[in-house]
Amino acid sequence: MVSRVIPVDPFDLVIFGGTGDLARRKILPGLFRRFIAGQMPAGARIIAAARTEMDDDGYREMIAEAITEFGGLKNIPEDKLTAFLAQLSYVTIDAKGTDGWAALQELMKGTDRVEAYYFSVSPALFGDLAERLQQWGMADKDARIVVEKPFGRDLETAKTLNATLATYFDESQIYRIDHYLGKETVQNLMAVRFGNMLFEPLWNAQYVDHIQITVAETVGVGGRGEYYDKSGAMRDMVQNHLMQLLCLIAMEPPARFDPDAVRDEKLKVIRALDPVLPHHIARGQYDAEPGNAEAQPNYRDAVGDPRSKTESFIALKTHISNWRWAGTPFYLRTGKRMSARSSEITVVFKETPHSIFAEDAGRHRNVLSIRLQPNEGITLGVTIKEPGPGGMRLIDVPLDMSFAEALGEDTEQVDAYERLIMDVIRGNQTLFMRGDEVEAAWAWTDPIIQGWEARGEVPKFYDSGSDGTVESGELMRRDGRAWREVSP
Repeated sequence: MVSRVIPVDPFDLVIFGGTGDLARRKILPGLFRRFIAGQMPAGARIIAAARTEMDDDGYREMIAEAITEFGGLKNIPEDKLTAFLAQLSYVTIDAKGTDGWAALQELMKGTDRVEAYYFSVSPALFGDLAERLQQWGMADKDARIVVEKPFGRDLETAKTLNATLATYFDESQIYRIDHYLGKETVQNLMAVRFGNMLFEPLWNAQYVDHIQITVAETVGVGGRGEYYDKSGAMRDMVQNHLMQLLCLIAMEPPARFDPDAVRDEKLKVIRALDPVLPHHIARGQYDAEPGNAEAQPNYRDAVGDPRSKTESFIALKTHISNWRWAGTPFYLRTGKRMSARSSEITVVFKETPHSIFAEDAGRHRNVLSIRLQPNEGITLGVTIKEPGPGGMRLIDVPLDMSFAEALGEDTEQVDAYERLIMDVIRGNQTLFMRGDEVEAAWAWTDPIIQGWEARGEVPKFYDSGSDGTVESGELMRRDGRAWREVSP
């Protein structure tokens, strides 16, 4: 099955931080794939802006190498690559000063098209860039800005950042990008829930026993050690990625599928979240890989702080205090250096109230598993009779739908950044976080972090290649439940 591609209108996209890792690994290779697919119009312009001294040809050479290395294409059509590179230009610019801004202003002058500015830089520069865009006449009512996480590191800094951006841009112009929301399966959460009569009547506390959300990584902190140790799994993953997944799985049906209607319902979920009790949290730091400690050190060695109290793993239990979910626990888990790379949402339904099969002594539950990565797909566990004679013995089997198998191997796989950047050009904010949503998430997160800091808690070590701390397993066992095995 080949996806239907709808071209976007001609646009100018300015990428501040155009020489950085994100631009080279994700943004530019993604735009090239959209160009090949016919979605990016020939008249579009991509203008990179950064501190590095470079001319247009030098930048094009850099991006040609990045597309070859990170583009994920087996065969790169030379004519397409040449045409794409011709649409790139480069401006050496000082985000905090005046150098380069006149040149950028001249490039953007007099164009009657979508203008988008991607802040692929440190959040510390967001205010400076927004201010200079206004000073140089580029922050008009039709301009759009894209800002990367982190959106602050607590409620106070998030409010300050939102207020700074609001000084120069309207909320309708601000696109806070979370690449998790651009994943195909994440959007399929809404399709599964609201496009199938089968699930929605059962999607509540009466029929759902509990819900698990797991985002597991096999990598350590790598070269991000200094940044990560100031953040930790709670700030880096739970407050944004896992929070968004929780909202999509738990929200009420919006009145219509438009940006504010969807985001209104997500906001209601965040505001209904209960505080997390201290004994409902398990934090950990990964240990060194056995026999390979020099190449794969433990967390504290990796970040260079032998007394670090920052978590590389966290598991927690929370509830949503509303009519739909009252009494249903939500278990969230994320960590680095775990046994497999996997992102999965699991909806565990309650057992049947009474078994009519005398021979069957087992416990049977329907389990809906939504795999976000890798091998995107959906599995529904159902109970059937075990084949063969000898009575009515029941077994649980999966109804498994891999998107690649169900839709065909030739189905176009669109990267999250590709989809989200095209949504920016279209002016569709459905998959982007709103300012009040960000602040509500921090308002729930901050007391949890402040609590363990006040208690002086130190994360427990867990084995590299495991599924997390022993305490995270105990968190589930106390409730008579168990985590799903982390599997690729």
